[in-house]
Amino acid sequence: MNAPAQAAQLTPQKFKSDVKPVWCPGCGDYTVLSSITKALAALAVRPENVAVVSGIGCSSRIPAYTTCYGFHGVHGRALAAATGLKVARPDLTVIAAGGDGDGYSIGGNHFLHACRRNVDLTYIVMDNRVYGMTKGQPSPTTEPDWDSKLSPQGTGLREFHPLVIALASGANFIARATSSDPNGTAELIVQAVRHPGFSFIEVLSPCVTFRPEQRTWKDRVHPAPVAPTDDPGRAARRLMTDDGFNIGVLYAGHRKPYRTEQSATPSSVAELEAEFIL
Repeated sequence: MNAPAQAAQLTPQKFKSDVKPVWCPGCGDYTVLSSITKALAALAVRPENVAVVSGIGCSSRIPAYTTCYGFHGVHGRALAAATGLKVARPDLTVIAAGGDGDGYSIGGNHFLHACRRNVDLTYIVMDNRVYGMTKGQPSPTTEPDWDSKLSPQGTGLREFHPLVIALASGANFIARATSSDPNGTAELIVQAVRHPGFSFIEVLSPCVTFRPEQRTWKDRVHPAPVAPTDDPGRAARRLMTDDGFNIGVLYAGHRKPYRTEQSATPSSVAELEAEFIL
């Protein structure tokens, strides 16, 4: 008797496309990409059952570097596209990827409402506190005193605090990772995908081209000093006193994710047209 056929084991390589990344040497996004493929292999999902959605920016190139279905959208609209896709196809594993400029500036409004809607998808933001693709302008998370040719003496503006905003807006899972620990980041992505509702991971991903001082981030990150909490009040107190380098799950809530009622698919063109008659 022949042995029963077994499905080929999924490895991270199965999720990597033949397109060569064009990031600068030393960019943290290389290891974030590696973490995503490791996480998908650990989740044992097929590439054709995963959709990776992005907006504009260095980190938003990630869909092209995977073998999953991908959508490279317009600036700031990754979460709008990802939300619509997940609602229309709840059977898919949907991951949105982007950077601090794309996600928190032009995409800031979508970020707030994606957290509020709590659709079951995962949002990974590679935060380098600078606009890398457009040559080094300050981003929403840039420190107010960061001095550069494009912002002499700094902007003087308070930084945007994405984890605080995510909690206040209703995200169901909030974590921070670092590109200097690809295995740890992969584990957090696995947890985020498995957690019901909107999951948000901020990944500290240095831009060594425009912010070479960020090379020291790998020495500054540290495990969060307290265990994850499901209490929004406790999480808020933790996040408001956070030094920006605590790594791990910071909040894991129990809010029920948004669900759509699946209606019967029209069986004919006439039935489809009838739905649009005023």
